Amino acid sequence: MKITDYELFAVPPRWLLLKVETNEGTAGWGEPIVQGRLETVRAAVAELLEVYLIGADPLRTEYHWRKLYQSGYFRGGPILMSALAGIDQALWDIKGRHYGAPIHELLGGHVRDRMLVYQWLGGSDPDDTAASARQDLDRGYRAFKLNFVREFRPLETAAAMDRAVKRVSAVRDALGDDVYLGVDFHGRVSKPMATELVRRLEPYDLMFIDQPLLPEHADGFRRISEQTRIPIATGERLYSRYDFKRLFVDEAVSVIQPDVTHVGGISEMKKVASMAESFDVAVIPHCPLSPVAFAASLQVGFCSQNVIMQEQDLGLHDSESSQRLALLKDPETFRFEDGYVDRPTGPGLGIEIDEAYLREQARTQVNWYSPLWHHEDGSVAEW
Repeated sequence: MKITDYELFAVPPRWLLLKVETNEGTAGWGEPIVQGRLETVRAAVAELLEVYLIGADPLRTEYHWRKLYQSGYFRGGPILMSALAGIDQALWDIKGRHYGAPIHELLGGHVRDRMLVYQWLGGSDPDDTAASARQDLDRGYRAFKLNFVREFRPLETAAAMDRAVKRVSAVRDALGDDVYLGVDFHGRVSKPMATELVRRLEPYDLMFIDQPLLPEHADGFRRISEQTRIPIATGERLYSRYDFKRLFVDEAVSVIQPDVTHVGGISEMKKVASMAESFDVAVIPHCPLSPVAFAASLQVGFCSQNVIMQEQDLGLHDSESSQRLALLKDPETFRFEDGYVDRPTGPGLGIEIDEAYLREQARTQVNWYSPLWHHEDGSVAEW
């Protein structure tokens, strides 16, 4: 079998999907995207495939990963690792289809039958967010995450901190105690503010606090971890096992949230999960993306003991009307019940793309950019 061609599809709301084709008719799908840098990643994917993979045997997944990574003297980072991730996912999809097995069975076999998923909560104020939480609880979700603050100055007032904590308090009151609740600082908070805000969140029994600091300040994670009983998480902006290594050695976090679309794909995320397990660190993968990325992430989760939960942004509770699941020939591929999705059993990624619908969607001009926020003095704020 040889790789003969590929296609890239930019589709709403902010996805870039890759189809890799072979001379035997077997094709695989992947999702290479950095949200807000779609065209840059598109160019990287094309370069990697055309220079290194056209004409190659797609089943040599480990060799191709090493080749694409090590062929560059300048390695890593969001663009190159996300391009590599999408290609790696597509090659594993081909491999699973070739052998007639789900990818997780080729990676050692499943260790669980279903996976708990969490739902992101929106809302502009505490009441709105609490109402959204109650609605999603009624839909069957049992785990949630919300963003903690918007623009947050390096030194903030007590009132600003109180407003942020009030939102978490309202959600916890709405959900009760028998539900998982995580809070994402999104790297919007400075070191001086992070420690105090984490302290104020102690009463709300959180499953984790995500990105209390930017990844640039990873040296500060251990200090925060030592001052709270709340598990500290990070990882969606780390791109390989080498980026995670220091966090593990320093015992700086209790939870990591790698993204299969940014961390080098299925091959690398499995290695990151195994590294985390040796340091007794739980894995809750980040995945606010399409059914392709979600399927790829689940393949790792179902064969990794320490992957305990999975993010999703697909509307799993209502597959018939979900705009995001419409990309699949069968929108009910991911069977959702009681907060869990069942183990996929189809070959490869376990999904079938509705190509006619995909090509129709790809006619839409898509190039989403992250919002640019400012503080009230006009300086740039973290998004």
